This record gives sequence, structure tokens and C-alpha cells, in this order.
Amino acid sequence: MQQRLDHHPEMMRIRRQTVEHPFGTLKFWMGATHFLMKTREHVSTEMSLHVLAYNLKRVMAILGTAELMQKMRA
Repeated sequence: MQQRLDHHPEMMRIRRQTVEHPFGTLKFWMGATHFLMKTREHVSTEMSLHVLAYNLKRVMAILGTAELMQKMRA
């Protein structure tokens, strides 16, 4: 893989741009436009919280809040 990237360095540039879009879209849906924290560790934690909130919103939309609460108690 490293040899392929050495011969075509633009592939990694395209890859970096491609994966940023879903994260930006997810943050936009959650009402954020940029990261509030600095440093990689803090930004990673902030993004993890956004993903958790997004997943909880989806579960509530699919199951409903009453069923989700019941399953969380079990």
C-alpha cells in the first residue's frame, strides 16, 4: 500500500477530503459549525459526543423514547 501511495500521492489527498465530509455533515445536523475544543484528544472527545448524540436521536426516532428508556433499564 505504501508503494502505491508513493507512486500516487494525490490519492491520500483525495482520501483526506472524502472522510471529512460525513463528520462535517454530522456536526451540522447537530447544530455545530466548528469544534469548540483544541488539541486532538479534546476534539476526538467532542466528536465522540456528537456521534453518541446522533445515534441516540436515531434510536429515539426508530424505537420511541418510552421503549428506549425501557430497554435501558433492562
